[in-house]
Amino acid sequence: QAQLVESGGGLVQPGGSLRLSCAVSGITFSRYTMGWYRQAPGKQRELVARISSGGSTFYTDSVKGRFTISRDNAKNTVYLQMDSLKPEDAALYYCNAEWGYQYYWGQGTQVTVSS
Repeated sequence: QAQLVESGGGLVQPGGSLRLSCAVSGITFSRYTMGWYRQAPGKQRELVARISSGGSTFYTDSVKGRFTISRDNAKNTVYLQMDSLKPEDAALYYCNAEWGYQYYWGQGTQVTVSS
């Protein structure tokens, strides 16, 4: 049974930083493409960043240069370093694991950006 557990969310002022973590168990982590998605109230869930099993990364335009996704296969964990946070980054952030037709989601961690 796959389990994805996000942590690291919280309240931060604009311009601040947060580091999200997603600890994964129950699957062969190294095989999976890992992604971070977010969903703000009244909006659709959107892909923020993704990292393949080989380490290739993708970022949505709005976070390029500010967010960094990384993975530690030894720890079965994926990270999202978020710098220069903006109010529009506030959302519930979800971790996703995808391999072929298999995909799993975490429960989400809340990020609030406010002064």
